[in-house]
Amino acid sequence: MQSIPTRKEIEHIAPYVAGKPIEEVQRELKLAHVIKLASNENPYGCSPAAKAAMQREIDSTSLYPEAMGPELLRKLAGFLQVSADKLILGSGSDELIRLLTRAYVSAGDEVIMADVTFPRYETNVGIEGGKPVIVPLIDGTHDLDGMYQAISAKTKLIFVCNPNNPTGTIVGRESLKSFIARVPQHIMLVIDEAYCEYVEDEDYLQTIPLLDKHPNLVILRTFSKIYGLAALRIGYGIMQPQVVSALTKVKDAFNTSRMAQAAALAALDDTAFVDECRRKNSEGRHYLEAELAKMQLAVFPSHANFLMVKFAKYSGEEIFNELLKQGIIVRSGHLLGYPDTIRVSIGTIEQNKAFLTALQHIFTTIPR
Repeated sequence: MQSIPTRKEIEHIAPYVAGKPIEEVQRELKLAHVIKLASNENPYGCSPAAKAAMQREIDSTSLYPEAMGPELLRKLAGFLQVSADKLILGSGSDELIRLLTRAYVSAGDEVIMADVTFPRYETNVGIEGGKPVIVPLIDGTHDLDGMYQAISAKTKLIFVCNPNNPTGTIVGRESLKSFIARVPQHIMLVIDEAYCEYVEDEDYLQTIPLLDKHPNLVILRTFSKIYGLAALRIGYGIMQPQVVSALTKVKDAFNTSRMAQAAALAALDDTAFVDECRRKNSEGRHYLEAELAKMQLAVFPSHANFLMVKFAKYSGEEIFNELLKQGIIVRSGHLLGYPDTIRVSIGTIEQNKAFLTALQHIFTTIPR
């Protein structure tokens, strides 16, 4: 049978390679106990209130959800102090990235982004026939001056991931504020804040108050990280109502489930859970940074729930494979644009200690 050709735009696009799931590693390596520190998930789960909300929703699983999630939008509007017509839900914030490129990027349009950053920006731009314009990071941080210089007559969107995935770095408040002001208002500026709830640095810019002054600004957030609802696939965007209207035209009819909406509603009320997760994450990050420094390993200054660790004598893929043998799943830097690194999620105290012990075992058994 003759094969049906795909669109030329996707011929050279590679599928997204997710972090290995625990179940797969257990099957492949016959391991009873596996720790996953690969996908920046919350090691403390989700709020008990969210779990209870999911239980209550079970009897309604035969019914479609409300398409726009109005109750959750109303709760978010109060939580964020914005009007509900500036909000839209997505199946994770990654769906909103797809909707933005679907609604606004045409063949030949240019979209500026960092190298290295969340890879789905580039993928979705390519699917629509757009041209990704890549601006290298400086010491793991967005080069906003370089991104501004890359603007051309063909520029349609700019993506800034803050904190940046996979480095965890942030751009300073005044630097980002100046950049937002300089970007021409006919160019959409998307600030991806998936990890914003983990940031404690006072130099982090609060972008929501800038929305009315800069109508080209779009802010993306998610319930997947600090709220611990990654499996439910729910995120949200904050933007002008006309942008919400455009994305609504191209989104799937029921893109967030009843259970996801109910869990997110309950999660917003449990601020104590979020505060505790932030505190524990901060303790874990400082602990790992100190212990890795004792091993003479450098890390990028992270403000998120992960660290990118640099190796002088090993490749990231080698460290990844050796850790896997010991039942520790991390993310190899060769998949992220830094082949001499790994990205490790910050886990519980026990998980962090197990990771360090496994890493020290590699250095002892495979010395360089």
